Amino acid sequence: MRQPVLVSVVIPVHNRPAEVLRAVRSVLGQKNLPTGHCLEIIVVDDGSTDATPEALRTVRNPRVQLIRHETNLGVSAARNRGLAAAQGEMLALLDSDDWWLPEKTAVHLRCHQAGGWRISQTDEIWIRHGRRVNPKDKHGKPEGWFLEQALKLCLISPSCVLFDREFWDEIGPFDPLLPACEDYDLWLRTLVRHPVGLCPQKLVCKTGGHPDQLSRKIIGLDLYRLQAMDKLLRNAKMTPRQREMTLRELRAKAAIYIQGSLKHDRSDEAQRVKEWLRPWLTEMNAETPRPDVEGITRT
Repeated sequence: MRQPVLVSVVIPVHNRPAEVLRAVRSVLGQKNLPTGHCLEIIVVDDGSTDATPEALRTVRNPRVQLIRHETNLGVSAARNRGLAAAQGEMLALLDSDDWWLPEKTAVHLRCHQAGGWRISQTDEIWIRHGRRVNPKDKHGKPEGWFLEQALKLCLISPSCVLFDREFWDEIGPFDPLLPACEDYDLWLRTLVRHPVGLCPQKLVCKTGGHPDQLSRKIIGLDLYRLQAMDKLLRNAKMTPRQREMTLRELRAKAAIYIQGSLKHDRSDEAQRVKEWLRPWLTEMNAETPRPDVEGITRT
């Protein structure tokens, strides 16, 4: 007899009292779950210093577990802590400023199981400054093995994913040393080993444009993408094609970052990055066009 599937939803939060309550309520409001399926919600308060702890204490539901970090350790540490506490066979993430439509879990589970995926995601609705906007074509979510596209642009949304525990034990955790692009890093590690499924319905509302959004607070995001690709090349078992794609994209992003550093009179940073990435900047086939990262003088 098939055992019931428990879905654990991990919500990290830092200083977002109203938003996290909206996120939690959106999960509590999930409808039409198959018989025998239930949800647990694990909210990790990552050292909030505003009204967030008090807001979370108003949530009185046995399906909600609250975990608190006394200091802000970052979103990776918060997600990892929540996933370590999760009891579910299936695991999902939800950022505190996003929310799910009521049928997200039911529809996503059916799609995920029908496709036999280890990890899958749904499509999403974009909300910017309180208004719905249409993503550009380049942000369209692919399905399957799309490492080449994912190297260029993060195409998997944490709030949209569903994966099984064995997948997480194999691919996780999020890297707490990355202050940003920690999801980009995890998805690259995913796509060298597993295809990613797509449930094409727009079942998640993803917000953006607000001042506390991580991607708006941190300058030089390509530096962290370069770190993710460096880690991938050093640690992952990759096919020759995967390695070639990664090297090519690393060279392109390195050229942009180095040239930008030089433009802003940061020659020390340009030289540091060039020296750090030198093994990868030279490891390309002779016929592969090289971005112009030469000519940087030592300081």
